[in-house]
Amino acid sequence: MEHPDRTVSERNTTTTTTTSGGASMGFIVGALVVIVGILAYVVFGNGADTSDGAADDVNVTIEGAGDAVEGAADAVEGAASSGAEAVAD
Repeated sequence: MEHPDRTVSERNTTTTTTTSGGASMGFIVGALVVIVGILAYVVFGNGADTSDGAADDVNVTIEGAGDAVEGAADAVEGAASSGAEAVAD
């Protein structure tokens, strides 16, 4: 004998996942790379005409440092000699 109070239930679950933006994200990143490249060329590129050589001349003059550098060459030479002796030992 069959039970009349028995119920049957069915459950169907459908999950749909759509991903978009892969192509548009690549396009955006590519455009940003091109823009950064152009800006870097404009900022760091040497667009000035330096064929006359005037832009390559740099003169630096330090005044009043005579007392500070007096004996600096001997100090550097002494330090180099001490380092060489330490390595040889």
